[in-house]
Amino acid sequence: MKKRKNIETSRLILRPFELSDTQNIQKMAGDYAIADTTLNVPYPYKNGMAEEWISTHQSKFEAGEQIIYAITLKSNHNLIGAIGLTVNKRFNRAELGYWIGKKYWNNGYCTEASKAIIEFAFINFNYHKIEATHIKRNPASGKVMNKIGMTLEGTFKEHVIKWDKYEDVKSYGILKSEWEKIKNV
Repeated sequence: MKKRKNIETSRLILRPFELSDTQNIQKMAGDYAIADTTLNVPYPYKNGMAEEWISTHQSKFEAGEQIIYAITLKSNHNLIGAIGLTVNKRFNRAELGYWIGKKYWNNGYCTEASKAIIEFAFINFNYHKIEATHIKRNPASGKVMNKIGMTLEGTFKEHVIKWDKYEDVKSYGILKSEWEKIKNV
């Protein structure tokens, strides 16, 4: 069994999720505001969903399919969100995804966590590229992607359906070679 290492930043610890996190996950991810602008967070977030989700993390990590971490505050270890990478082995790239509990928005936590997991992924797994997408009406997510060095690669018009409505999606990416040039900036 491969052990997932914690990732530390100045204010955060990214660590594997634990079953004791389930109530906090359900409360935060179950907020309509979180589900409204993400594609993979269900709403309503029902009992048992968090346990089921957590139970997949280790096996998907060992299979090289996903890397998922809880975002916690270093100061008090409170869970504030989730961040992860879904791996595309065929093309040696990964897709970044995240959510932050509404109470913790606008503090730079998502940017800090995203920088850390990208560094971790490029160094430890040698991906060629990391990409990310966001629903167009969620510009805050696009700002995070810009701040971590990703560049806008395009907009896919009416690319997904959310709440029975077609949504435009913006796509961003960063190559390992681009990241190497900006990593110490």
